[in-house]
Amino acid sequence: MTALPTLATATATATAPATAPAAGAASLVQSVDWLAITPVVLPAAVALVVLVADLFVPERRKPLLGWLSVAGLAAATATLIPLRAGDRATFCLTADPGACSYTADHFALVIQFLVLAGALVTALLSVTAVRDARMPAGEYWFLLLSSAAGAALLPASRDLATLIVALEVASLPAFALVGMRRGDRLSSEAALKFFLSSVTATAVSLMGVSFVYAATGSLHLTQVADRLEDVPGQLDTLAMAGVALTLVGFAFKTAAVPFHFWVPDTYVGAPLPIAGYLSVIGKAVGFTGLILVTVIAFPAYSDVWGPALALLAALTMTLGNAAAVRQNPDRPNSAVRLLAWSSVGQAGYLLVPIAAAAYSGRDQIGSTVAYALMYGAVNLGAFSVAALVARTKPQNRISDYRGLYAQRPAAALALAFFLLCLAGLPPGLIGLFAKVTVFRAAVDAGLGWLAVVMAVNVVIALYYYLRWTALLFRAPEAPAEGARTKAPWPVSIAIAVTAVVSVVLSGSPQLVLRFASGSLFPL
Repeated sequence: MTALPTLATATATATAPATAPAAGAASLVQSVDWLAITPVVLPAAVALVVLVADLFVPERRKPLLGWLSVAGLAAATATLIPLRAGDRATFCLTADPGACSYTADHFALVIQFLVLAGALVTALLSVTAVRDARMPAGEYWFLLLSSAAGAALLPASRDLATLIVALEVASLPAFALVGMRRGDRLSSEAALKFFLSSVTATAVSLMGVSFVYAATGSLHLTQVADRLEDVPGQLDTLAMAGVALTLVGFAFKTAAVPFHFWVPDTYVGAPLPIAGYLSVIGKAVGFTGLILVTVIAFPAYSDVWGPALALLAALTMTLGNAAAVRQNPDRPNSAVRLLAWSSVGQAGYLLVPIAAAAYSGRDQIGSTVAYALMYGAVNLGAFSVAALVARTKPQNRISDYRGLYAQRPAAALALAFFLLCLAGLPPGLIGLFAKVTVFRAAVDAGLGWLAVVMAVNVVIALYYYLRWTALLFRAPEAPAEGARTKAPWPVSIAIAVTAVVSVVLSGSPQLVLRFASGSLFPL
């Protein structure tokens, strides 16, 4: 597994007495909990199988690669069930068994479920998109599975080197996926912008990690946290700079202001399934990294990252919602741009509990996890409907959705429900309750000013969500040719699954909100 570069220096307890080292000698034998790492290894293994199979499968049978990928992601999601106790860890130090490179605790399992289930919905949407756009099937599925494997690794990573490697394994394939539509100028420009800005952010983060390592002498998050509590005075500035720089890469992945500029053009240029993937799984990667480095590795510097994240949250939600309001419904790709700016605004809400954790303890991050689960289901659902509409109206303008209910009642009702969930209005109760938990996290942390900013932004967001929702039920200007063509069943399944999940969560919000009421990390 490429995601564990620190294992060369880590030492772990051997599984058999015969491998025990002589007295005074350090063990170089690693014990591996294969069940714990299966959710990461399985999609990576399927990716390799797909890449090799692509060499031998004839062109007319290339769709089989897509269904193999769908099956692999479904199996990887199912492997989380035997891990639900959240008590496994592997690749641990002999001298400090509490310092492990991989931990399958409840936090890791919840985020892995979000990542793998989101990748599964993306794969369903991609089955027809790959065929219709004539994208190279083998490369597409290999890149998607590889990115999903990296995204699944990141929440379980518990050292800085593994975190950075997981971040890059999740990100590098995404660059290629964005530019997969060959000959499309928008796609190529989006991929280049995404690549250059992301590489710059990663370089800054790597510099930050090197500063933290120089100040603490360790990369394991728990050891870094202990040693930052007592940093020598001459290294305090170095450690503080390392903390700030390390956060940059993860803030970029969350699309937090001012690291958001790549989002609209990237979403427009990418294939729609990949835009949805970036909006959910890409954000999950960023928020997971932020949570791990702040509340586990850097609690000693909460006075540095706490106010910074609170300010980023306020700026992000404000700029994202303001830009979404300004979208012209008749502009080409305005629907995707609105979803892109909406995702920036939603990122601001997701940042609030992480900032609150600096003031009132790391239990607050459960609100971010609960909100992310809600957001992941409804946002992927919105992109699923957008992918369906784009089949007959490729310009994907907001105005193209006028009268959708008369043409596709089920899709219109589903999109209306998704938008109401994002707005936090009934009957989308899961969106309302998720926003209340985030609001409460800010108030409990004494961040009253941030709660006020959030409340104002929620009201602003109502305008563009309700405007789009109302458009769905207006009389169409003219019958659209081909609008009643049958929807591909993989796309229909993606819409149905996300709609059912959203409805169930709104009917039983405790299924998600229980994560906001307690700690997801072992004490």
